[in-house]
Amino acid sequence: MLATSNLAIQFGAKPLFENVTVKFADGNRYGLIGANGSGKSTLMKVLGGDIEQTVGEVMLQQGLRLGKLKQDQFAYEDERVLDVVIQGHEEMWDAMRRRDAIYANPDATDEDYMRAADLETRFAEYGGYDAEARAGGLLISAGIPEEYHTGPMREVAPGLKVRVLLAQALFSRPDVLLLDEPTNNLDINSIRWLEGMINDYDATMIIISHDRHFLNQVCTHIADLDYRSLKIYPGNYDDFMLASAQARERVESSNAKAKERISELQEFVRRFSANASKSRQATSRKRQLEKIKLEEVRPSSRQNPYIVFEQGKKLYRGAVTVEKLAFRYPDGDTDVLKNVNFSVEAGERIAVIGANGVGKTTLMRLLAGDLKPTTGTISYVENAEVGYMPQDPTAEFANGESLFDWMSQWTGKADDDQITRATLGRLLFSGDETRKSVKVLSGGEKGRMIYGKLLLQRPNIMLMDEPTNHMDMETIESLQIALEKYPGTLVFVSHDRQFVSGIATRIIEVRAGGDIADYHGSYDDYLKSQGIEA
Repeated sequence: MLATSNLAIQFGAKPLFENVTVKFADGNRYGLIGANGSGKSTLMKVLGGDIEQTVGEVMLQQGLRLGKLKQDQFAYEDERVLDVVIQGHEEMWDAMRRRDAIYANPDATDEDYMRAADLETRFAEYGGYDAEARAGGLLISAGIPEEYHTGPMREVAPGLKVRVLLAQALFSRPDVLLLDEPTNNLDINSIRWLEGMINDYDATMIIISHDRHFLNQVCTHIADLDYRSLKIYPGNYDDFMLASAQARERVESSNAKAKERISELQEFVRRFSANASKSRQATSRKRQLEKIKLEEVRPSSRQNPYIVFEQGKKLYRGAVTVEKLAFRYPDGDTDVLKNVNFSVEAGERIAVIGANGVGKTTLMRLLAGDLKPTTGTISYVENAEVGYMPQDPTAEFANGESLFDWMSQWTGKADDDQITRATLGRLLFSGDETRKSVKVLSGGEKGRMIYGKLLLQRPNIMLMDEPTNHMDMETIESLQIALEKYPGTLVFVSHDRQFVSGIATRIIEVRAGGDIADYHGSYDDYLKSQGIEA
């Protein structure tokens, strides 16, 4: 059991959250959700002992072991992969390192060797003598080939580094496991593997994720961080959405009835308080009024941006044709993409999927004109107007102008401040915030600014590479609705299966080796064609 009592964290004038008293126990898997900035990662760091709470207590039941997923995938580049996993048992790793340091010291004293003997005993008690075998087993189950186990982490593909860190988190056989955004940088198939691993592992877990399908697959409870407080709901994310909406409706309905009753009682008191024959009844009504309390309906920290994508010129038939496309980076020795052929009809919504590193972003950059094909052609129809959202939009904000000035350049009308303010407001930027520099924006805020650019450009073909990266669930839901209604042509990359399922009418899978598989139909139909359950 991991529990908190009257927990609060405060940075500056306002607390992130306060009076959080909660128990995580019984092998349940809690999805920790909340708007960006609500304090989810901060709470996770407090639970894991990485930062100190302002007020209150965090209590881990005696004898239980806590494990947590490290966030920096590139922190161990020069370390042996097996050693990275074994470091998940901090006490074992510490005993082993201190013991080895004594043995390696030519000036070690008898006293040092006595200390080494004690460390040897502790190392054995922690199961150190089969540590490499257990770490290797975890890596194999995580899909890391054996040839990588004794090499450095830098040789492990970026998409597999998260799996090594998950093996590290599991190595000490934790009873409580903290997973902050475990699906980050994982492709769709890796996320499916992660779901199986989580569902098979017996521990109490707290999981932060913005992947709704993932939360539905793995969570037994939802811990909702909102109104600066935490509330636990049984069930998965869909269950939470239904229960929270029903709870709010009940409060609003109860308050409406209470207000009606208050109005009736006040009217009676007003009419008859001066009437001697009715004064006793009026006094009784006053007492009833004092007893009626309206339940507080606090404003949610969640906000949905208002996103509507439109197209300028309508395309009627084709949009773009790709023929015999191949691409190799100047310093590469093999083609990332080769002999890629496909045509896109106007109005299609195409999801580009595939394992990490196979070339999805390269294909999007080629379509956007950021890269030039090594061989082959990409031909857009005459009236094509292309809008592009890159996976990393940092370069778009290099000049450091204000949000207002940056957005103004896309209105198409000189000095049209009203359109700029309205666009920023719809994307949840208002007041003094619009005067800050775009350089200080978070990843999610930069993404919303790119949405604004596309709103104003009104392209008839949109290319979007991971448009849900860094976004909270409210923004993802608003974006999905907007893209479902978008009348133009869409080509996008995403690892969010619910997002892909809700939007795509066609799937292009980029495969290892650089070729593609082209499937006309929904993502769910594509999965069925591959013999995979949705």
